[in-house]
Parts: sequence; C-alpha cells; structure tokens
Amino acid sequence: MRTYKAFHQKSITDYESFWKEQAEKIDWFKFPETIYSKSDEGFDRWYSDGTLNTSYLALDRHVKAGRGNQLALIYDSPVTDKKMTYTYAQLLHEVEMVAGMLLSLGVTKGDRVIIYMPMISQTVFAMLACARIGAIHSVVFGGFAPNELAVRIDNATPKVMLTASCGIEVQKVIPYKTLVDQALDLAAHKVDHVVLYQRPEYKAEMIEPRDIDWQILKAKSKPAKYVEVKSTDTLYIIYTSGTTGKPKGVMRDNGGHAVSMKFSMDYIYNCKPGDVFWAASDVGWVVGHSYIVYAPLIQGCTTVLFEGKPVRTPDAGTFWRVINDYNINVFFTAPTAFRAIVKEDPNGELKSKYDLSSLRYLFLAGERCDTGTLKWAQKLLNIPVIDHWWQTESGWPMIANMPGLELLPVKPGSSSVSVPGYNMTILDQDGEEVGPQEEGSLVIKRPTPPGFLTNLWRNTERFIAAYFTKYPGFYNAEDSAYKDAEGYIYITGRMDDIINVAGHRLSTATIEEIVATYPDVAECAVIGIADEMKGQIPVGFVVLKDGVTTPQEIISADLIQKVRDNLGPVAAFKTVYFAKRLPKTRSGKILRKTMRNIVDQKPFTAIATIEDPAVLDEIRDLVFQKEVLVEQS
Repeated sequence: MRTYKAFHQKSITDYESFWKEQAEKIDWFKFPETIYSKSDEGFDRWYSDGTLNTSYLALDRHVKAGRGNQLALIYDSPVTDKKMTYTYAQLLHEVEMVAGMLLSLGVTKGDRVIIYMPMISQTVFAMLACARIGAIHSVVFGGFAPNELAVRIDNATPKVMLTASCGIEVQKVIPYKTLVDQALDLAAHKVDHVVLYQRPEYKAEMIEPRDIDWQILKAKSKPAKYVEVKSTDTLYIIYTSGTTGKPKGVMRDNGGHAVSMKFSMDYIYNCKPGDVFWAASDVGWVVGHSYIVYAPLIQGCTTVLFEGKPVRTPDAGTFWRVINDYNINVFFTAPTAFRAIVKEDPNGELKSKYDLSSLRYLFLAGERCDTGTLKWAQKLLNIPVIDHWWQTESGWPMIANMPGLELLPVKPGSSSVSVPGYNMTILDQDGEEVGPQEEGSLVIKRPTPPGFLTNLWRNTERFIAAYFTKYPGFYNAEDSAYKDAEGYIYITGRMDDIINVAGHRLSTATIEEIVATYPDVAECAVIGIADEMKGQIPVGFVVLKDGVTTPQEIISADLIQKVRDNLGPVAAFKTVYFAKRLPKTRSGKILRKTMRNIVDQKPFTAIATIEDPAVLDEIRDLVFQKEVLVEQS
C-alpha cells in the first residue's frame, strides 16, 4: 500500500512520470507523448498532444463497457416534489439530443454557450452536450442579476444561451427568462438564439425569432456523436469574483481536467465505480461542475442532482432523507449547510428517522470549517468527517485528507496536508519560506498540476498579475496560512482577513474559531474594523441556536472573556452583535468584506451572488441601533 508521504514526494520530484501513470487510467483517443510542457507564454500545460472527449469519458465508454443500465443521474427536487432517474444509456441519449440541438443552431467546436439554468436535469444534459461537440460552456449561477449576467455575456460572447423559464428558491419562483431578456438588452454582444426550457411552475414569454422552445427544437433534432478535441482545448469557462469588481473567467482544459477528476475520485473521495456520490452544491459553482457532473460520471458513479436546501425543504432532516433514499456512499457539502442544520436541530434529532448506514464519508469545503461544526458532525454521524480546501481556480482539492490513499489523523482547524501534485509552502512578504507555526501567504510552486486553471478568458495580463507576479515561480492563493511540524496546513483567512491591532497581527479566523465553540452559538463571523487608537479592532456577529434563553448580555460578556482568555487582552475583542442571520453568497460564503464596510460606514453594493440582499439592511440596522444605544447610555 502506498503511503501519503511517498506518493506526494513522487508527485513533486518526478511529476511527469507521476501524471503519466494517472493519465493511463482514462480512455484517450490518442495517448499523449508529451506529458508536461509550457505554452508560448510560459504557462503550464499537460498532455498537449493527446486527444479525447470529456462527454465520451463520462457516458459512452460506460455504455460500451456494458454498464448502460446502471443508474447515472438522480434528480431530487423537494421544492417541486419531483424525482427522476437516468441510467447511463438514458443520460447518453438525452445528451446526444441536446448536442444535436446545438449543432442545428450552428454551434461548433470552440463556440461558447452560456447556460443560465436551475438545478434540473436539463442543465446537466446541456453541460455534457457542449463537451460532446467541443463547444465551451459557461454556466452562470441561476438568479444572477441582469447586469452581472450581461458582463459575462460580453466577455464570453456566446453564440447561444440555454435557459429555463424559472428557478425555485424554497417556495419562491424566480423568473429566469425575464432576467435573461434584461441582460441581453444591457449586453453589447448579441446572441443568435436563446433556447428556453419551459417549466410547469412558470411559463415565460418568447421573443421570436430569437427565442426557441427547448422541447420543440429537441423533437426536430438528430442525436450528435462526440468529436475529438485536444487535451489543451478549453472545456469550460467559470467566472469567479475579482478584486477589481470584474469577474475573472477561469479556463479549464479537457485533458488535465479529466485526469484530475479521476484522480480525485480514486484517492481523495475513495469512491468506486457504482458508488453513489452526492455533492449538495449547485452546478453554477465549481463544486457543481467537478463533483455533481464531471468527476462522478467519469468515475462511473451515480450522482445526485438536488434542487433544495438543507433546511425548509421541508425541515432540517432533508439531507438525512436524501442519504437514506438513495443509499449515498460519499457526501460533500459546505460547513455552512451544517451550521444551518445545527441552528434548527441542535441535537440532530431528525437523523433518527433515517437509515444512514450506507454513508462512508462526509466531506466539507467551500467555507472555513470551525471546530464546533466538525465535532458536531463527527459525533452525530460516527464516520470520517473530512474538511478539505480548494478554489475555483484549482478545480479540485488542494489540501485534503485522502482516505483512498491513507487516512491521516484529523486535526481540527486544519484541512490536512497538500494533495499530491501540489507543492505548497508558506512565504513571508519578502518571498522567504517561513518555519512551522509561522503565518504567511499560501503559495504553490510551479508546475501547477493537471486540472488547474490554464488562463483567464481573454485576459492573460490579469492572469499573470493576479496569480504569478507577487511571488515569481509560485501561484499565489491569496490566502494566509501556516503549517505545523507535520505539514498540516491551517488556512487562517484571506490575506485581507489579517488585521493589525496596535501593531499585533491577528487572524479574524482564529477569533471566530474561539467564538464558534460557545455552546449557544450556531454561526459567527468576526471582522476587523477601523479604529482611531489601535488601527483595527475585531468585532463579532453571532447567530444563536434556536431555543436559546440565556440573555444576550451574558453571552456577550462570556464571549469577550473567552477570547481574552485564549488570546489575551491584545485581541481587543469587545463588541458582539447578535444577528438573526449572516449575509452570504448562495454557495454559503459569508460576506465579511461587505459587513466590514457596513460597520465602517463605507459604501457597499449587494454582490450578484448574495443569497438575500435584505439581510444587509438587517445588519446595518443592527449596527446602527447598537451605536444609538451606546450613545444614549
């Protein structure tokens, strides 16, 4: 059996041999002779002379191998009370037909297609159909504001847009087609066609001849065969937020992506062909791309597409119901989802209604996992709970415990160690490597592994400036972190989450960790705000568990004392706000920067991905009311 250390060491010192071995595990039309090379601009490239097709890897090869009757996709929608299943053969047919739809509209290899759709089966068909004909898909999270969608339309310049009449948020219907029409009015680029899937929950107006009904077009189309593409051809563009306010179009290739997806399923998730894998995310995010659609299907697993929430669809036992219904083996979600469950069902009592014996692992990522949430899940489920860390840019995990290789001891607060292929270190401001327990910038020494972003769409200059300029020879993750003596990596936050309190550098994540362990706290965020005397000071926003009766004044005093006991008076933690909820993106990330601007009374705008803009007014009112009370007292 391979050990983690030996495996990781080989991936760094003999990376070409290492990644050749992994490439042999997928089906190529032409196996690459060149494993690693550099582009004309000097960027890392993998398998440059290989050819393949990602849709073929995900579907055709399984059907050809005699596994066409195996379940491939499960659609479960508690918001519409609908369920559907597709075998590999059925899913292949659906994808062939959607690919045929696109070909009939003149979409060919290299063209872009924007997919602006909810969590329905047709969205998965669309992604795989684009891959099938060599078109580049860009999935934009459904519900984005028209101006944000317009920015992406102008950047990607799609030939066709695929959309649906509506999305559904718990009990609220969101008319997608209206948002698409507004975005296309705002955008300078004009698409040839909008293909609309009419959902029964809402019928959208059509604008002819631009708009085409999905079902009618499908009925007239012929199934499309897969095309051969180069390993380095772009599979998709996914937009992620940027510091300038303009989104960055992260590009992912076909070959490196396929190899990394297979590798991660083998070694990180320990998920075998035929297993049932569920990533409770959205296809609009990178997690949905990698672990709802591509990785499980490339591996030959059954994947679950869930249109719902961890709570209110109908209750905090929803996750347990899905695991029970489909015998889920590996489950992946965000810590914020578990914090929502903890708030409504602190003792996990709803779990007792379901049989979770099929579940082998729980993986958490997307937002920092506090020790309290980790321990709650460990105690409730009594299985390995694995906090792992990665980015949109990486496309797959960078730091993780790897049960498919060697399950290492869990250290709360750490996402474990570098995944093989990632040569990660911590640098100070001068670019010098720091020692154990010393905080600095987390970086990856080049070459970055297969599956990593290859460039930013139509913005190479920004690609270099954002990721490779500050520390030459390294990818800058823009996160602060430290390593312990055993190589475990502790992410302490984004670099702008490090605050300077009277000359002392403190991590707001460290303070959050202390606050989160308080028994009555369901969720919290600590931010650094401007202070005339100390430069910056931390303040806390706390959401209490349902049913807490202890007066807030007592909890506030306890939390302040708890931080003082752990970090000393230098932390200067003296202010706690009790909120009903925290502002988050739809993927669960807390909007700390926006909260900081609210407290500092600086201008802010609700970003496109915010779950509910009304919560910003709640936070502002909360802060204002407390300031008034302080002045009156």
